[in-house]
Amino acid sequence: MSLISLLDYASVLIFAITGALVASRAQLDLVGFAFIACLTALGGGTIRDLLLDRNPIFWIANPTYLAVAATSAFLVFFTAHLLESRLRTLIWLDSLALAIAVAAGAGVAISLDQSAIIVILMGMITGCMGGLMRDVVVGDVPLVLKQGELYVTAAFVGAASAVLVRYYEYDTLLALLACAIATWILRAGSLFFGWHLPVYKSAPPKT
Repeated sequence: MSLISLLDYASVLIFAITGALVASRAQLDLVGFAFIACLTALGGGTIRDLLLDRNPIFWIANPTYLAVAATSAFLVFFTAHLLESRLRTLIWLDSLALAIAVAAGAGVAISLDQSAIIVILMGMITGCMGGLMRDVVVGDVPLVLKQGELYVTAAFVGAASAVLVRYYEYDTLLALLACAIATWILRAGSLFFGWHLPVYKSAPPKT
């Protein structure tokens, strides 16, 4: 199994669990669990592959990805009630999935010899779009847009780290490791320490 396939499997698994946890909070049925889990797990990678014109799309070429997502949904359906805080578990698992998925997206673009900006964009899209679709479908405020939190910024810095390390070291494994670590550190720091970007605040109109 290639490194990129391994990253894709890991991100599909963890994102599927987050999708199923969101479904549990929305009190959906088993089909709803499977739908939200698969949408979350496969959405970012699907958009990535469509933009990069990878044919067939990764989960169509290998339906095992779909099976992993659906199985995860099934297991969470019967075990979610055992968690003390589903929201807290969801947020921290999502941070891990983000780090892995950004590395997977950047790795795919690197393997196709794409330019630096495309590598960064594919990492961001792979990491962010599945969770964005998950939250929009169930009517939650997307984690991507939580006020002041580092999410897209973390994905950007992580993907940019992959580009920089690969430029200076020409080692894809090291580049993707740096990508995942940088992404997770920024996202976890935002959650644990409250790291954030400045938030726009409108000034009162001048009289």
